Amino acid sequence: MAIGIWQLRKVLRVLIISGLAMGLCCVVASATRAQTAGSLSESKNESVGHPATGEALLQENEQLQKELSIAQESIKALTSSLAESNAEAEELRRKYSDLQLRMEALGLASASKDRGKLEQRLLSAVSDLQLAQKERDEYRDQMLHLNEAVLFYLKSSQGGDAKARMDVEAQLRSINTLVTKSSGTPDAAGPGLMDGSVISVKNEWSFVVGNLGEKQGVKIGMPMRVMRDDRKIATLRVVDVRQKICGAVIQEMDSKKEQIKVGDRLQVDAQPDVSLR
Repeated sequence: MAIGIWQLRKVLRVLIISGLAMGLCCVVASATRAQTAGSLSESKNESVGHPATGEALLQENEQLQKELSIAQESIKALTSSLAESNAEAEELRRKYSDLQLRMEALGLASASKDRGKLEQRLLSAVSDLQLAQKERDEYRDQMLHLNEAVLFYLKSSQGGDAKARMDVEAQLRSINTLVTKSSGTPDAAGPGLMDGSVISVKNEWSFVVGNLGEKQGVKIGMPMRVMRDDRKIATLRVVDVRQKICGAVIQEMDSKKEQIKVGDRLQVDAQPDVSLR
């Protein structure tokens, strides 16, 4: 009886162990199937996501290519600008070098750095000019005195060679001419307001230059007329006045067939009805 119960327990233990083993196998099999199914699902998901990732990479690559092309164009433009700037800088350096050489030749290289030295050179030049003018005046006075002494001697001398006397008188007349020129006598009277002349014409600017200026009393805004063979061919208006010349714009041409020429006479037009256009 005891042996039978022991055997029964042994059989039950075997059955329980066998059941547990079978259950464990089922669990392992279920887990394996679940893992396999999960792997397949992930593989499918990855295969679905790959096309989207590839398209994004292509777009990014295209954008980078565009940026690279723009950068290359910018580098090309900057290189060209740099070459032009270098050429301009070289030209400026050359001009500066030439200017320095000219200033050194004129003795102004050091003076340009010191305004006081430049002013001193100017004052020295003015002083030298005044001394030269003073010496010229002294020589002129001496020549005049010599001229008077020789003339007095010729008048007081009764004999002598007539030809020699004539030569001396000719030399004295030459001396008098030189003295007159060196004494700075005023020039011959210039043209008047009614007998000026055209000295330059700029047809493209409708501009005329005449030989009448401040010396003759010309004023800005003064009307003038251009005459040829005692007939008026144009009316002018003075716009610029210098010491001996004036500039005027053409107000009106009396004949479209004629043009103002150098040498035409200029006269002040006293008519009050000429208006500035």
